Amino acid sequence: MKLHEHQAKEIFSKYGIPVPEGKVAFSLKEAKQVAEELGEFPLVVKAQIHCGGRGKAGGVKIVKNMEELQQSVEVLLGKVLKTFQCPDGKPVNRVLIEKATNIDREYYLAITLDRSKSKPVIMASAAGGMEIEEIVKEDPDAIIIETIDPELGLMPYQTRELAFKLNLPVKDFVNIALKLYQIYRDLDASLVEINPLVITKEGNLIALDAKMDIDDNALFRHKDIQEMEDESQIPTLEAEAKKYGLNYIKLNGNIGCMVNGAGLAMATMDIIKLAGGGPANFL
Repeated sequence: MKLHEHQAKEIFSKYGIPVPEGKVAFSLKEAKQVAEELGEFPLVVKAQIHCGGRGKAGGVKIVKNMEELQQSVEVLLGKVLKTFQCPDGKPVNRVLIEKATNIDREYYLAITLDRSKSKPVIMASAAGGMEIEEIVKEDPDAIIIETIDPELGLMPYQTRELAFKLNLPVKDFVNIALKLYQIYRDLDASLVEINPLVITKEGNLIALDAKMDIDDNALFRHKDIQEMEDESQIPTLEAEAKKYGLNYIKLNGNIGCMVNGAGLAMATMDIIKLAGGGPANFL
């Protein structure tokens, strides 16, 4: 299950990870109220969808006054935003409005599961921001990866080493990294990501963006997280299948698959591909 940026940031804030001051809005009226509460411009208006690449697609806008805020919110709310990660687009039903941050440098920080090792890993890079995927493709060494022993957890010395390698404020970075791992463990996450983690002109570390994926198999332990799900972000067929406890993923082929068990489903799709066909779905 994916969380929206504003939901992940609310969790970050509860754990003590610094995030920009802001609030979500579901209408133009609410957006104006949020702007008045924040009390100053410039502000950042961010479309809330379960997809990356919003910045390049026009889903993140800096506004300098109430008129620009209104224009940006009207352009985004109720529309479908298409990004390079989601070419079919996702509906924008809410926007996050935040105070703008004076950015000095951008970094990448994430904790996820390395399935090949069956262990969590912490990943960090000095190449944070919108282009992280492209940068890593061109230069895999641009990202530093540390394996985490699940019995010991993320050790402070590992976070200090990352801070030294990336020339980051050690105390602040260690604090954020350890809390990020605590979130990962406490909430049964499969991914907790900050991209970018920024150093401001004033020298502070702030999570400018936030992404969280929760393990569906652990949701029974987190009723509060279940209530955060935005079904508008789930494709219609997948949402319908979910009502009946089925795992369905639409694919681009024309051969339907209805299989008993995920392992057999994967093997069946492999056989279809080997025979020159294309599976229409995973089910």
